[in-house]
Amino acid sequence: MSEHELPMIGAPATRALASDGVGSLEQAAALGETALLAMHGVGPKAIRILREAIREIGLGTCRMKTQW
Repeated sequence: MSEHELPMIGAPATRALASDGVGSLEQAAALGETALLAMHGVGPKAIRILREAIREIGLGTCRMKTQW
């Protein structure tokens, strides 16, 4: 399966994900919302954008640790 790039979620959130080695939607989905929100720089707006992008590529909730 190919990896999908992260959407435009803002510079602080992008830096936070990159510093934790998250560079794709699949990696973000594997962490789950709770872990992502715990990262400094990732807020509700970034989560909304990620949630939509994850659903668009068909990952839905089947691969999430927490429901998106």
